[in-house]
Amino acid sequence: MIELPKTPSFRLDGKRALVTGASKGIGLAAAAALAEAGAHVLLAARTRGDLEEVQGAIAKAGGSSEIVVLDVLDDAAVRREIDSRPPCHVLVNNAGINKPQPFIDFKIEDLDLLLDLNLRAAFIVAQAMARRMVATGTRGALIHISSQMAFTTGPGRTAYCATKAGLEGLSRAAAAELAPHGIRSVTICPTFVETPLAAQMLAKPEFKAFVLEKIKLGRIGQVEDLMGAIVYLASDAAGLVTGTHMLVDGGWTLG
Repeated sequence: MIELPKTPSFRLDGKRALVTGASKGIGLAAAAALAEAGAHVLLAARTRGDLEEVQGAIAKAGGSSEIVVLDVLDDAAVRREIDSRPPCHVLVNNAGINKPQPFIDFKIEDLDLLLDLNLRAAFIVAQAMARRMVATGTRGALIHISSQMAFTTGPGRTAYCATKAGLEGLSRAAAAELAPHGIRSVTICPTFVETPLAAQMLAKPEFKAFVLEKIKLGRIGQVEDLMGAIVYLASDAAGLVTGTHMLVDGGWTLG
């Protein structure tokens, strides 16, 4: 009699996951998804009050989490928080920002902020996590929240595109170095998603119309559209997936 192969588990029971920018938007959705799948989630953001609300909601839904008050721009704090806790199996490297401006008028102080938060801080967090995982023999996944804008462009997004393209390079190179340790590195690349960060842009009718024209599936993304992708990439079901990206863009990059 034939023996059927068994689908690898999408469950994350017994796993620990760190989510940066976990108090709202995509980070909040990532934390909720990982907790629902059974992971103990470390909720990292700058404001304790916001994190307490998220923790309460996760507990009410039957999940497990803890609060990590953290500014990812503080290198020493990042390393201290990661090194002082049991190692995690999953990182969702989500903290980021966008400040759309025309290329020729882009403010240097805003460029520095985007580079620091979207790329440098992402590097430091991933590095600290990888060091801890390697030192403890912990296998797992680094999941970086990138963007479709790493592969295309849009009005006023030169600096943002540059940082997200850099994040793609970081993830691929890290994947190659960390593979011998059983650590995977991947990116998720969303289209425009209805989050507090995108709300002001999408509130402009002409801009929303532009976005909807580009998205082949004809709708703005919701945070729920990313939750399955995050759980999949964090789980054993994605055990052979590394050094690549997952576009969740509704077909925008089809051209």
